[in-house]
Amino acid sequence: MANLFSLADLSIPEVDKILNRAEAFCNGAQSRAAEDKVIASLFFEPSTRTQQSFSMAAYRLGAGVLTFNADSSSMQKGETFYDTVKTFEQIGSDVLIIRHKENEYYKKLGDVHVPILSGGDGTGNHPTQSLLDLMTIRQEFGGFEGLKVCIVGDILHSRVAHTNIEIMKRLGMEVSTSGPEEFREEGYAFTEFSEALATADILMLLRIQHERLEGSMQMSTEAYNRDFGLSLSRTHRMKDRAVIMHPAPFNRGVEIDDDVVESSRSRIFKQIKNGVFVRMAVIERALSE
Repeated sequence: MANLFSLADLSIPEVDKILNRAEAFCNGAQSRAAEDKVIASLFFEPSTRTQQSFSMAAYRLGAGVLTFNADSSSMQKGETFYDTVKTFEQIGSDVLIIRHKENEYYKKLGDVHVPILSGGDGTGNHPTQSLLDLMTIRQEFGGFEGLKVCIVGDILHSRVAHTNIEIMKRLGMEVSTSGPEEFREEGYAFTEFSEALATADILMLLRIQHERLEGSMQMSTEAYNRDFGLSLSRTHRMKDRAVIMHPAPFNRGVEIDDDVVESSRSRIFKQIKNGVFVRMAVIERALSE
């Protein structure tokens, strides 16, 4: 089965194949690979972009979509995560798209025998977000080798950062991180924010994941914006071709100012658009292998 849990499980040729197919969809290619299929969207954490773009992708491929809401499900009566997922398999779902707050949740689902596509697991992996990021970067620069990327913000709690750092390094990109000391993670290269502004080809911003903070944040949001927020004046220090990215949701006035979100350097909404094409490619892959 063509499950997708982590990009670390894929070779570079496999990643390229997904990106090429997503690019074909972006350029108008059509597919009914999911005709008469049912895709179950099981999100045990809140989501807008990932869940809805997966649903749009399934729709464009001809599938029906079942949408699950944990708050109104039998989980409120004590049903387990495994039994909930198994139910959707048994009622006839052809592919399961799952987001869960627990890292490597899929290890509990060994007896589920339909493809599973991860919509994100805890602080671990977010493969389709990384794929859409790569697609956006490739459209912008034509490739990956030698590009300098700085990921700024809450690295410690970010599945996006963890996924991107691994695959970007394998693709030959120079990846560093920046942000407050409380959000840094050992083992990752660190760049001062002022230096990142001047040297990065891609500045990728992250929100502060308050829902994952075990205690209160040491830095106020006002101080964060002052020290690490991307203002329009700060964008003027960036390289001529440098672009701004963000996996969203973004917090205006914290890590990014209002007038930067849709500025000429920003590719944030292009990332969102590309998410549909990438997810079409991974659903098609899941049904064809």
